[in-house]
Amino acid sequence: MDNIIIKNVHMISPEDRLDETGDIYIKDGVFSERFEEVGAVIIDGTGLCAAPGLVDLHVHLRDPGQTQKEDIITGCRAAAAGGVTSLLAMPNTIPAVDTPQTVTYILDKAKNADAHVYVVGAVTHDLKSERPTDIQALYNAGISALSDDGRPVENTAFMVSAMKKAAELGIPVTAHCEDPYLAGGKVNEGKMSELLGVKGMPAAAEDAGTAREIALSAAYDLPIHICHVSTATSAAMIRDAKKRGVKVTAETAPHYITLTEDVLIKRDADYRMNPPLRTEKDRLAMIEGLLDGTLDAIATDHAPHTVEEKSDFVNAPNGSIGMETSFAACYTVLVKSGLMTVSQLVDKMSCTPAKILRINAGTLSVGQPADLMLFDSNEEWTVDPDRLHGKSKNTPFKNMTLTSKVKLTICGGKIVFNEIWE
Repeated sequence: MDNIIIKNVHMISPEDRLDETGDIYIKDGVFSERFEEVGAVIIDGTGLCAAPGLVDLHVHLRDPGQTQKEDIITGCRAAAAGGVTSLLAMPNTIPAVDTPQTVTYILDKAKNADAHVYVVGAVTHDLKSERPTDIQALYNAGISALSDDGRPVENTAFMVSAMKKAAELGIPVTAHCEDPYLAGGKVNEGKMSELLGVKGMPAAAEDAGTAREIALSAAYDLPIHICHVSTATSAAMIRDAKKRGVKVTAETAPHYITLTEDVLIKRDADYRMNPPLRTEKDRLAMIEGLLDGTLDAIATDHAPHTVEEKSDFVNAPNGSIGMETSFAACYTVLVKSGLMTVSQLVDKMSCTPAKILRINAGTLSVGQPADLMLFDSNEEWTVDPDRLHGKSKNTPFKNMTLTSKVKLTICGGKIVFNEIWE
């Protein structure tokens, strides 16, 4: 492992109250006090910004079981290219992450990956809400959170039990909020579903799920984290719950603050995800929620699918990739427009997610793991799916010109992505 010195770089770290130009020292995998330059790798950070590596709370690595779409190694390679150094891997693999053996498989394979992988254990076996998992056994194997993401936990009693056990263990429960009896459509229910002639997915499906989880959190005084918020009503309910002291945190995704259902006129399945892209009113509500603290974090819901699967607009599976474009997309919409500072964006994508997940990340403090990204805040680049680093190319940001480009990523003191020199 090399000792690294990044010189003359603009450091942005809200957790450390850093917004200044200086040098960063990395030794033995952690941020260090100043040391002699002899033998160290010297990186000229002039004109670049350094921030703690991003912490993505919502990633589908498809491994085990669907490695034609993505695997742990390629997914983490994509993460590194987007400045993501820690990610939370969802449990809807094949088999689902419902046994200690599957947890061990993922963690073992992730030892050689370009990002830190934290594993979500399933609340119920095969995510079917029929039989609860042995949460203690999953925790002993190394899980960092609980969820049936990909599906809601339909059995409310199982959800409450999981929330109680998670609180005891000190790990979060992340909730896919959806009423399955209302859901099942292809796009947002409304003008676009009518225009396209396809079944719509009403905002009420998400809102009903959000309302249940808030009610459980309030009734039992237990924490809950709401995944991929996309509707104005869900954001309003979360805002109200926080004012009442309910222990709720929430995330939205880059595509919900950037795009609306109108893009589906192209009949391109790369713009289909669950929850679906909503209306302009919803998009603005997501931005408002980020600005006023209703929404604590931005996560990608990175969901790879093959080109063949995505070729059929109506029958394609839901989901889009996002780790390589997340920071740039959010920077373009939120920072370049003047709505948010870079420091505030780093807080939403690194510092606060690290706190929700309760991991050592989101900081540039001496003695902490050396996870960081260097980015050029002025560089404009056009998203070319063929140049992305994961297996799948189903990005909703394709052909968009974004501002801010990740140039180098260090994970655990190791350079895992480098566009500064070849």
